[in-house]
Amino acid sequence: MTPLVGNPSQTSGRIIERINPSTGKIVGVEIGYDVTTCTRLAAKAAAAFPAWSATPIGNRAALLEAAAEMLQEMSAELCDAMVQEIGAPQSWARHNITFAAEILRDVASMADDVIRAEEIPDTNGVKSRAVKAPCGVCLGVVPWNAPLILGMRAIAAPLLCGNTVILKGNDIAPKTFRLMGEALDRAGFPAAVAQVIVTRTEDSEEAVESLIASPVVRRVNFTGSTRVGRRVAELCAKHLKRPLLELGGQANLIVLEDADLDAAAADAVSGAFRNQGQICMSTERVIVANDVADVFVAKMEAHRQLLRMGDPDSAEMDIGPVISVAAAERISLLVNDAVSKGAKVVGGGGIRDAFVEPTIIDGVEPDMRLYHEEAFGPLLSITRVENEAEALTVANDSDYGLAAAVFSTNIERATRVAMQLHSGICHINRSTVNDNPNAPFGGVKSSGYGRFGGRWAIDEFTELRWITTDLA
Repeated sequence: MTPLVGNPSQTSGRIIERINPSTGKIVGVEIGYDVTTCTRLAAKAAAAFPAWSATPIGNRAALLEAAAEMLQEMSAELCDAMVQEIGAPQSWARHNITFAAEILRDVASMADDVIRAEEIPDTNGVKSRAVKAPCGVCLGVVPWNAPLILGMRAIAAPLLCGNTVILKGNDIAPKTFRLMGEALDRAGFPAAVAQVIVTRTEDSEEAVESLIASPVVRRVNFTGSTRVGRRVAELCAKHLKRPLLELGGQANLIVLEDADLDAAAADAVSGAFRNQGQICMSTERVIVANDVADVFVAKMEAHRQLLRMGDPDSAEMDIGPVISVAAAERISLLVNDAVSKGAKVVGGGGIRDAFVEPTIIDGVEPDMRLYHEEAFGPLLSITRVENEAEALTVANDSDYGLAAAVFSTNIERATRVAMQLHSGICHINRSTVNDNPNAPFGGVKSSGYGRFGGRWAIDEFTELRWITTDLA
């Protein structure tokens, strides 16, 4: 991050104290940016845009490659920051580093796609082309749960396309985002081309509103809750800025009666409980055919019992705390509501401070909050259905539409079901938690619109222009 003048003792009004969710103790003190500083940095990004957009694309790609190397050089410090700040198990923290580096490298490989012009048929001696041009300053706003993955995803394609960027990280992981900014600086990005900022919670809304309203900001991408995403969309509409929104999820995993139950059970548990279920793609709803439900639930519970919960700083632990005691209390309310209305806890359910046992709940029906609400925690609900048609009805009876999965040994059948699901992403015989930097990533309905990933991201962060030349 661009350093601020002063130290914590001199800037007490902008102090961010981060509490370790495992211990409840303060693990770091960082300085947040005020609104005035945020808008000043946007002006600096605009001033840096002409030179950066004129930089040969091969040089821009090389800097992305250098940033990938720098993340790996700083892996120990970055991993420790994520474990301490967000309670991430070490495996999830390491994955953030390696996958963020992969994003940077894969985006760098798309340089030819950015500069490729498309010839348009024309007549009368006119040469006509469609070309992609950088937009200007791009604002990215990302959450805490996968800070490096989501942060680099928000800025890598914009930077390759020739835009300058401001990334607003989340104050739940302030040190992690500061280190990310340092990695970009150490990789050699010119001053003000790639800036990472964090604000205090109480300043966040005003800062984002000011940045979206700024005339120099031309593109906005937001990853986070649907509630906040709606507000971002409203502000972008007001100021005629084009947003990319990746919002909440409530991923369905459909298990048909001809599925490989062992594979489906392993993937359901992995998809539900990785990073304590705090992933936008986390499996939250298992929809299973009645004929195989009892056997399948028993197989999932057997996998669940193998998970180890405890101090995320221990490499042996699979499950750490959720992000806060308040989050644990909200999860408890969802469980209690479901149980009070007839659902059954198959396994788990224990809560201590911010630690929530991975929990499987059977018999979840439409009158329960868990059926409709995003849990964003280690809760896996089961709804039993009679047939394929009912499975589709239940799966599509959700406001969300990000990720989904279908399990069947009949690939043609599974594909037919996948094509009828209301989701931006669907995996056949794979976990809902899957990602690929080259694939179009995004959702439908209340999960947002627009796509990260591959050449589709290039379209999000460039202006498409029509250029003609009279050759007569």
